[in-house]
Amino acid sequence: MDNEIKIDTDTITLGQFLKLADVISSGGMAKWFLSEHEVFINGEQDQRRGRKLKVNDKIDIKGLGTFVIVR
Repeated sequence: MDNEIKIDTDTITLGQFLKLADVISSGGMAKWFLSEHEVFINGEQDQRRGRKLKVNDKIDIKGLGTFVIVR
């Protein structure tokens, strides 16, 4: 089952998402986390913490699970 992450805005950055999903404890950890873990957005690997995520985007993080952005 996917974990749903609720946002109140149209988009959220990958770095903000990681903090919101409790994957990292601070925004400063995003760059390190993305360099150490495989993150796939809608099936495409992406390491950019500024990548914009929108409602219905699916984020797969190896070893941590699958997340879906919802409003």
